[in-house]
Amino acid sequence: MKTKIKKTTNRKKNVISKNMTFSEIMEKHPESANVLFNSGLHCLGCGMAMYETFEQGCMAHGMNKKQIDDLIKKMNKAK
Repeated sequence: MKTKIKKTTNRKKNVISKNMTFSEIMEKHPESANVLFNSGLHCLGCGMAMYETFEQGCMAHGMNKKQIDDLIKKMNKAK
């Protein structure tokens, strides 16, 4: 008896998350750059963009968790 295996796609695979680095976000989702700039984050040219997670960078700029979550939602809508 053969078992059919459904192939599913991981929708979260292409979603921007707070655990991604700024560099990773820009590499995979360059369209989100305008959202970052309009929010006052110019981290793309920063040397830490390769190492800090999005959450760490935002917190270093004084953002709280709700602001970070809201910004991530905006960036994901920009795709």
